[in-house]
Amino acid sequence: MRELLLDFHAMRIGVVSLACILLLVLPNFGCTVLVSNATSGLADDVSSAIVDQPDPLLVRDGGPAYLILIDGLIAGSPNNEELLLAGARLYSSYASAFIEDPLRSSALNAKARSYGERALCIKDEALCASIVGPFDVFEKELQQTSSGDLPALYGFGTAWAGWIQANSSDWNAVADLPKVQALMERIIALDDGYDQGGAHLYLAVLYTLRPAQMGGLPDIGRAHFEKAIELSNGRNLMAKVYFAENYARLVFDRELHDQLLLEVVEAEPAAPGYTLSNTLAQERAQALLADADEYF
Repeated sequence: MRELLLDFHAMRIGVVSLACILLLVLPNFGCTVLVSNATSGLADDVSSAIVDQPDPLLVRDGGPAYLILIDGLIAGSPNNEELLLAGARLYSSYASAFIEDPLRSSALNAKARSYGERALCIKDEALCASIVGPFDVFEKELQQTSSGDLPALYGFGTAWAGWIQANSSDWNAVADLPKVQALMERIIALDDGYDQGGAHLYLAVLYTLRPAQMGGLPDIGRAHFEKAIELSNGRNLMAKVYFAENYARLVFDRELHDQLLLEVVEAEPAAPGYTLSNTLAQERAQALLADADEYF
């Protein structure tokens, strides 16, 4: 037994996981310091394990345990900015990838937005206060941000976008889109390649929500899609799926549509940071190709 315990304590993740479980079931356990010192590393390890998992069903079935775990860690360290951002990312990603029920999706995205907003408020109180204010005030505060604010800006911005998508029938939520767009534009201004072009992908989707005759800007959206693909060195297959679904279908470009989706289907999905999303992208690409004749 002693040898087993020594082996166990030699594993950092095992130690942290045990501490977190004890914190969840025994609030007065007294391991707050241990958890506080290790939460950021654990959150990174959990995120890496999920995004590099090639089996979507395993993540779907096991994901709720990680969400409960992250809730417990945040309860123990409520002002840990990195942990809040990890919670926002996990909740938003899980809801987007696996939740179809509108009510559950709305609830999970609301949790993601809440965590992201709390992280932003810790980082920048003035910008946080302007979220619910007039657009010009929000935009003015955005211009005061710097590269050090990027994790909080991007973490909240992505969770905010997911929340709007989950509440697309609510015009009060949709009214926030210009602020999300301004936030993503600011991220690009601060660091064009942040998260390997992630902000470009969000802007690409925003610009292709409507056709040109209804006020959309699909050509600008296309440029952002292409930039997102370039900055990820082609590893982000989901960017090509969105490019095909949001842009090529919008402008009825069948050739581009099929080209992009075939590239996704034929690509190697395993790539650090993208394996899970690439696997899901290939499933979506096959579905889009299957009904292309009906659409076009």
